Amino acid sequence: MDTVKNARPSKPRFERYDCSDGCPIEAALEQISGKWKGLIIYHLMDQTLRFSALSRQVGNVTQRSLTKQLRELEADEIICRKVYPVVPPKVEYSLTEKGRKLDEVMRALGAWGLEYPKS
Repeated sequence: MDTVKNARPSKPRFERYDCSDGCPIEAALEQISGKWKGLIIYHLMDQTLRFSALSRQVGNVTQRSLTKQLRELEADEIICRKVYPVVPPKVEYSLTEKGRKLDEVMRALGAWGLEYPKS
């Protein structure tokens, strides 16, 4: 059951991201920051997953939190949500072309995290 409706991308922090008022890094982080977004993107890098499978893979996340993060990623066009007209409802999530471009970034973050784990 979806508990979050009409999720929209949050208002950008800056009007422009040209390093005068902001920075392209800030623009990127605004789209992928969130407690569960990194894990969602990571688990969708090589596969399409249904909501329940994604929930199991992400781990200790509430349905409401996962739904909210998925809606935000969908609104930012990083993931695609495909709904099948069947009973019971079937919904699958996958990365869009924009989301797939995060592959190198996510792998680099993973490598950095392995090299410098939080103590």
